[in-house]
Amino acid sequence: MAKLKLQKNEKGITTAEYAVGTAAGAGLAGLLYKLLTGGFGNDLLNRLFQHVLSLLGI
Repeated sequence: MAKLKLQKNEKGITTAEYAVGTAAGAGLAGLLYKLLTGGFGNDLLNRLFQHVLSLLGI
């Protein structure tokens, strides 16, 4: 009995993975933009900056 060799065609798989990764990255960037440009982000950055200055003794 001859063994059949099965070959998978996965040429489109990497394209799909890049598309999902790009969409996820764009979604995360949009979320970060909304958080940091709103009142929450402004307050967070001010607190962080003040904390760093206090650690430096300025």
